[in-house]
Amino acid sequence: MTRPKDLDPSSNPRALLGCELRHARERKGISQEALGAPLFVSGSFIGQLEAGTRRMHLEYAQHFDEVLGTGGFFARNCEALAKSKYPDHFAEAAEMETTATTIKHYLPLLIPGLLQTPAYSAALFRSYRPLATDDEIKELVATRMDRGRLVEDPTAPLLWVIMDEAAIRRPVGGSAVMAEALRRVADLARQHRIILQVVPFSAGAHAGMGGSLKLMEFTDAPTLCFVDGLDTGRLIDDPATVARHTLTFSLLQALGLSPQESLAVVESVAHDYEHEEQHP
Repeated sequence: MTRPKDLDPSSNPRALLGCELRHARERKGISQEALGAPLFVSGSFIGQLEAGTRRMHLEYAQHFDEVLGTGGFFARNCEALAKSKYPDHFAEAAEMETTATTIKHYLPLLIPGLLQTPAYSAALFRSYRPLATDDEIKELVATRMDRGRLVEDPTAPLLWVIMDEAAIRRPVGGSAVMAEALRRVADLARQHRIILQVVPFSAGAHAGMGGSLKLMEFTDAPTLCFVDGLDTGRLIDDPATVARHTLTFSLLQALGLSPQESLAVVESVAHDYEHEEQHP
């Protein structure tokens, strides 16, 4: 049997690797369920790997090479594709953003990374990493801005953003930085690039107070949920857990101001920050 060539990681690598997995599995006459069983993953998960909607981890790749007799092909390419400009806990979630049809994101304290301005991002990164060099901060900001181009792409996913009022009231980087950041959020809402909601302080206790939440929906794959904290993050595909977090987002939608009211609040707070900058 001819051994498949190593893939070029620059050309839609996840889909290419998935295609090779499907061909190798079919040549061996093994079902998706049978291939996934020793790894304690479902046949549908193997299907997602083959479709390129999930990331192949090294332990899976090594198993595939052993079972399918591919001479280390999947392990070699998996290691090459594992190199990411994002932290390990976020790398797969960042990849999933680019293939999602809908992203629903709630944050209690921050403007979402996809919507941030360079100055806002720089202020955040500096607060996280007080001893980093200026060049290191610039590199982190550049990576975040590159990811943010997803929102400006006309083929980008539907992005539904819910922010707690605390996210727009906390002056990250000072008044000028916040005014610019909120104006960007408002501009994206006015341009119909995002659906925006704000959960006001007057809503009192709500289901999202425990932390941030991101739901990603796909055309040919189940919904995924990403939850994160300080230098940690977890991509969840368990149906029951995803359903519970989906309900949480729905509860936040019900509590939040309407998109029109939310836009008015964001623009009003941006105006207040601009006034503070002009009259310190």
